[in-house]
Amino acid sequence: MFPYPSGVLHMGHVRVYTISDTLSRFYRMTGKQVVHPMGWDAFGLPAENAAIERGIAPEEWTRRNIGVMKEQLSKILTDFDWDRELATCDPGYYKWTQHLFLQLYKHDMVYRKEALVNWDPIDQTVLANEQVDKNGRSWRSGAVVEQRKLKQWFAKITSYADDLLKDLDGLDWPEHVKSMQANWIGRSEGAEFTFDLDVPGKSGERDSISVFTSRPDTLFGVSYVAIAADHPLVSKERLPAGRAGEVLARAKEIASSLAGGGDRAQGAKAGVFTGLFAKHPLDPERRVPVYVADYVLSGYGTGAVMGVPAHDARDYEFCQANSVPIHAPVVEPAAPDAKTAASDAPVFADLGVLRELPENGRFGGMSSEQAKREIIDEAAKRGSGKAVVNYRLRDWLLSRQRYWGAPVPIVHCPSCGTVPVPESDLPVELPKGIELSGRGGSPLARATHWVNCKCPECGGAAKRDTDTLDTFVDSSWYYLRYTDAQNSGLPFSPTMASAAMPVDIYIGGVEHAILHLLYSRFISKFLWKTGSYGSSADLTGARNGEPFKRLLTQGMVTGKSGAPRIIKTGETPDTSYEKMSKSKYNGVDPTETVEKFGADATRLHMLYLAPPQDVLEWDTQSIVGMQRWINRVGRLVDSACDAQPTQTLEQALAKRAGWSKEARETYRQTNIAIQRTTESLRGSFAFNTAIASLIELSNYLGSAKDKSHATFAHGVSCLIRMLSPMAPSVGEELWEIAAKSGYLAAAGVSGAASSSSVFAEPWPDVDESALKRHSTTIVVQVNGKVRFKLEDVDSDQARDRLLDLVYDQPQAKKWLFDGASGQRRHVVKTIHVPNKLVNIIVK
Repeated sequence: MFPYPSGVLHMGHVRVYTISDTLSRFYRMTGKQVVHPMGWDAFGLPAENAAIERGIAPEEWTRRNIGVMKEQLSKILTDFDWDRELATCDPGYYKWTQHLFLQLYKHDMVYRKEALVNWDPIDQTVLANEQVDKNGRSWRSGAVVEQRKLKQWFAKITSYADDLLKDLDGLDWPEHVKSMQANWIGRSEGAEFTFDLDVPGKSGERDSISVFTSRPDTLFGVSYVAIAADHPLVSKERLPAGRAGEVLARAKEIASSLAGGGDRAQGAKAGVFTGLFAKHPLDPERRVPVYVADYVLSGYGTGAVMGVPAHDARDYEFCQANSVPIHAPVVEPAAPDAKTAASDAPVFADLGVLRELPENGRFGGMSSEQAKREIIDEAAKRGSGKAVVNYRLRDWLLSRQRYWGAPVPIVHCPSCGTVPVPESDLPVELPKGIELSGRGGSPLARATHWVNCKCPECGGAAKRDTDTLDTFVDSSWYYLRYTDAQNSGLPFSPTMASAAMPVDIYIGGVEHAILHLLYSRFISKFLWKTGSYGSSADLTGARNGEPFKRLLTQGMVTGKSGAPRIIKTGETPDTSYEKMSKSKYNGVDPTETVEKFGADATRLHMLYLAPPQDVLEWDTQSIVGMQRWINRVGRLVDSACDAQPTQTLEQALAKRAGWSKEARETYRQTNIAIQRTTESLRGSFAFNTAIASLIELSNYLGSAKDKSHATFAHGVSCLIRMLSPMAPSVGEELWEIAAKSGYLAAAGVSGAASSSSVFAEPWPDVDESALKRHSTTIVVQVNGKVRFKLEDVDSDQARDRLLDLVYDQPQAKKWLFDGASGQRRHVVKTIHVPNKLVNIIVK
């Protein structure tokens, strides 16, 4: 995932880009064509705020940071395809982001409607959720934030909800990430019921409230209907005159308490009775009170729910807090022995059977599952309900009232209405020299010379849309731009994108598991379905426009929180590891670490400390271990170059039968390391296991006596090659030393030329025949007890040959021969486990 250019790399960046760089170099050596690009997620609120604080333009601040971070990335030896570099703030990039918006508009996948935003009444501006504190106050002015409706742009991501959910099954992603996305999409089957108000509205038409529930079987247990604070019924015109003032004031308080986007679905209690009553969908004579409740949000479902306190803990708490009469339970456990326990609890939330009660009517005695179907059917016949599938997923709010973002390419004309900017006029560039204060609404709205324009359709006076696009729009398609980054006529070539997609390995933090990945999947599927890339054959295939085949989510990097000292005693207390941040004084500057320990040791240490999916507790105390190992490998190569091999591996393999035991073991150890390292890099991403395998190989080679044999030279060359993706500069240096000394040429290695890079070499292949041990230790048991061992026995001995060896051993006389006669004792049974043990049962 491309980074936000904050100006300074942190250890989390070092981890993710060390991982990606290692994999990129590895796959190139295996013969793959690898695209390892880099770009910058450069738009966004932090740059705008930083510009306000520093009195400089956001672009200047962003460009400066990009330069600093590119320099830092070079210091950790990352090898990116810089010819594919992009920044989302470049007009040449956001031209195509605007093009994407227009494609969505063309296919009726975006729309504009009023939506609630966080409004600072002092600064007169919209606030992001992150700018509202836990008390509902603005981070800048301290004012109590209000919920205000503004016209906003939305993308119809809900139209793709089914595809986004079902296609998760085919992805090679961590299960917990797929579960997070599935829960966010939140598919639930249920019913939508209509509660008619019992009196006509002031317009003469009868108002109604539609509610969704996943528990239609509890419909007869409804005690109240709850609506959102901004529901259309919460208005002076629709509320009873005697209640309107109090309800409107209380609703305003509830709306303010929700500023910041807080989800009050759990443990919410605030509410107010509207004075309205609704008719039960299947029992019109029954009147149900209508409340405004803080746990109901207008953006979710219909903005109204039915309250069933006997079968929902949240509803029960709401009734307790607001003195709402609670209807008796209408569902009970199916198991007879569970009924007593359920009757003692205030809430029974599980499925069961409908109780034999008058209000349950003919549905009494039915199981919950049967009652769901029957109740929905009955409501459908009466026109008061229907079966529906609901999603927790909401349409994607695209617009932001900010400066530093891609302008929405729309013109508003008094005559023609909403008019898209012609493709030929893209990009709609941001105006320069805008004064940014963080106050007074959208900064673009104040740039009158930019706002005022001509309508593309009628040529009359019109105004540009003054919103900018959410930065998630910029990052939802950047991976496609990487396939054809220099194309000035299209966002990307359909042919090139079709050939390259999907991304084979996508690496990033688990904090992006929902929004970024979900939006990217949506946009990729949209572009795929509308023919921007992908062949017609793909439309029925397994790809389904999924952008990322395999996902690697690395854990965060934590550090010790400062270095506190107890002043009175001078003692240093125990410290804990926490996410690195400036406020905790536990941040580590990667540049300082690289300068002190070297880039290769830093990379190896980062990869070795923990598997990539785990939280990594950064500690530089043990990094010296990697420095020492690098030095040991250097000494190993130097000593190898002093003892030139007498023949090439190919020549030696032709005379394999005559190898010494050490030569055979050297070849076996080398191939074991190749097998383990390859699997770790290609399969499990267990970089720590890969490094451990290389350490074992280097230790073995360091102890080998015959350094002139071809198998030893093969082991050394493989060690250098496998080390190189993780420690590139050390790998290059050692390869150059071995090449210049003539060692590689003598060993018959293809890249023997001193000018050849180790990364031009192929990744070593495993010789499966070498993995088998040529000698082994056999445990000898007599009557199930270990009596002695056969050391250094040829592997895969036949049972009879092995028994001959056992009886030839001096220890056998005591356990397997009769002491008086000297004859072999009678054998009842022999158990032979090849290459491990032999158990002889004797009388």
